Amino acid sequence: QTPLEDVGPAGADKGKGGKYLILPPGHTAKVPDGYIVLPSSTYKGYALLRSIRQSGSDADLANAVEYGKKIKIYPLSKADNPPPTTYVDAAGVLYDATIPYDIRFFESLDRVIQHEPWLERDRALIDTLRTLGIEKGKPFAPDAEMVRALNAAAKQAHAYIEGKYYELVTKGPFTPGSRWSFPERMGLVFKAAQEQFAQTSLYPVEDRGLLLSFIFFLPKRLGEGQFYLMAIEDKDGNTLDGSKTYRLKVPANAPVRQYWSATLYDRETHALIRQMSHAARSSQTPGLQVNADGSVDLYFGPKAPAGKESNWTPTDPKGEFEILFRFYGPLPSLFEKTWVLPDVE
Repeated sequence: QTPLEDVGPAGADKGKGGKYLILPPGHTAKVPDGYIVLPSSTYKGYALLRSIRQSGSDADLANAVEYGKKIKIYPLSKADNPPPTTYVDAAGVLYDATIPYDIRFFESLDRVIQHEPWLERDRALIDTLRTLGIEKGKPFAPDAEMVRALNAAAKQAHAYIEGKYYELVTKGPFTPGSRWSFPERMGLVFKAAQEQFAQTSLYPVEDRGLLLSFIFFLPKRLGEGQFYLMAIEDKDGNTLDGSKTYRLKVPANAPVRQYWSATLYDRETHALIRQMSHAARSSQTPGLQVNADGSVDLYFGPKAPAGKESNWTPTDPKGEFEILFRFYGPLPSLFEKTWVLPDVE
């Protein structure tokens, strides 16, 4: 996975809008003028577009939906008379984006191998994958013994990755002594991916696998449009437990041009916690209670503290969770660390 480009104020169009042209591998034909050209090394890709609302009001939500429907996707060959774009409302539809640490991972890998061109840097994997029965142009049909072996291997890999994840997010505090982290060493992965892994002396395979086990996309320009801090422990170093209630005090004057949010995720899957009424609270949450000094107390737990429902996000009492604090349009005081996010209590 490599980012082709960002859109919006932090993207290539600088917030003015534009026409992005995604080209397939090996494209050599002349490219027409007037496009922001994005050569892709793979045939498949995806885009995530986020509307930043002015507030959490119903009117602003409606405006964001209306803006989303202005996005057009069509083949270049039909640019002179584009067919209508289909918009599908997926609210309420379960989409499982979690990583399957079993034979399904290898089945997914086989589909990629069959469909995509080999990249030069990955050719060393060809013979290794052939020993597992994954080979371009041939069906992947492991026997029962191989299925058992691959299930066990995936389970072992999961345990290994989780151990590395815990070490990563607890050993690299964003500010000294803090439980909030932005793993600095992941910066190498972002740098390599943003350059399409062009540097011949930089290919962080293991760190890339670790990073994409708990996040789902890589931005082209980290720190311009958004920034993130992660916490998996409270201020005393205890794992965040869904059966307990916590408070996070967000100080006044948060360093954002747009808004901030605190989103809860399932510690086991790193995906949203299933069957919860909502996953986050933000500076745009309607009815959010703000203290006299401008700070905001957020609450996380299986049950809302009395009178604090607007500032509360539910947890699953049967599992552990993690918190991703997002800064949209981050300001210098965040990186200068003159504004500090306290630990969860």
